[in-house]
Amino acid sequence: MSTRSFADLGVSKDVVSALRAQGVTKPFPVQAQVVPDVLDGRDVLVKSPTGSGKTLAFAVPLVELIERADRKAAALVLAPTRELALQIVEETKPLARARGLHVAAVYGGTGFGAQVAAVRKAHIVVATPGRLEDLLSRGDIHLGHVRIAVLDEADRMLDMGFRPPVDRILGQTPKDRQTLFFSATLDGEVGRLASAYTRDAARHEHKPAGTRAGRTEHRFVELRHEDRLDTLIEHLGDGDRGRTLVFVRTKRGADRLVKRLKSRGVVAVAMHGDKTQGQRERALRSFHSGAADTLVATDVAARGIDVDDVTHVINFDAPPDRDSYVHRVGRTARAGRDGVGITYVLGEQVRDVREIAHGLRLHREFDGR
Repeated sequence: MSTRSFADLGVSKDVVSALRAQGVTKPFPVQAQVVPDVLDGRDVLVKSPTGSGKTLAFAVPLVELIERADRKAAALVLAPTRELALQIVEETKPLARARGLHVAAVYGGTGFGAQVAAVRKAHIVVATPGRLEDLLSRGDIHLGHVRIAVLDEADRMLDMGFRPPVDRILGQTPKDRQTLFFSATLDGEVGRLASAYTRDAARHEHKPAGTRAGRTEHRFVELRHEDRLDTLIEHLGDGDRGRTLVFVRTKRGADRLVKRLKSRGVVAVAMHGDKTQGQRERALRSFHSGAADTLVATDVAARGIDVDDVTHVINFDAPPDRDSYVHRVGRTARAGRDGVGITYVLGEQVRDVREIAHGLRLHREFDGR
């Protein structure tokens, strides 16, 4: 906790009272670092892990800067998953209510009616990129009055393949908006994304004591097409393996692989675009609970997967390009845990996969396999 109070940071009495009613009396370090810069109107880049108090680091100044008379939607928060969007709304609503503001959540897997009604009166919209694009295409929401945009868990949005929709969404907001960028890392592609979306941003890094970055072990296995299933069974039999994501190229391939695994005694579920929302939710529940510790997915379907403790990612079908490799293997080694990424390489794929590996500076892992 910080020794400074929220009032010391420039937070109004109404919002301080709303925080106190929620049992929050002192700012966490990341909040003490970030809130003053946001209240001063600056863009911010914040490197901070889940659980550090980052939601209030943007929610508190957000409700301070937005006025009841502002045209809607005045603020937009983008989050990678439905669960995170709902969590943000839950933490923001009491603060917004103290200032007469309305907050709405926008996410997939449910009907449009109630969400559209809520969005039309919302000063602050918290949304997942896919469903927000649906509402934009229907004309149910317009982003021309957004004064502040927040990207929460931006690294995860990138992992989940949301870069193109985020680009399109922010392209519909005013160029002079204030942008708040929160991520567990600001390196590599995420750092380039941060620079593209912000201007003269204040940079803050908060690393709780005792935490460390997770390490990913990258393996490349050259084999014949007919040997892939036996090799997969062998890898799934690893005693150190926990939840495992297996990536395939096609929807039909996902279903076929699940059947073949079950015939070999491996409990697995499939996730792809032809599954109904109910089927997808049941598959994810099974994966979350551990009832099925292997999830076979296509790249597009994997955008909706948000599971922290994935120990292994196996590319049964090699990724087509470097971005796909990063999005897939980035699903492991999170929250300080280590992980393993394994890619099967058929003879005709060696050249292309070597190019991907070398582009990611994995020369030793590929050439020394």
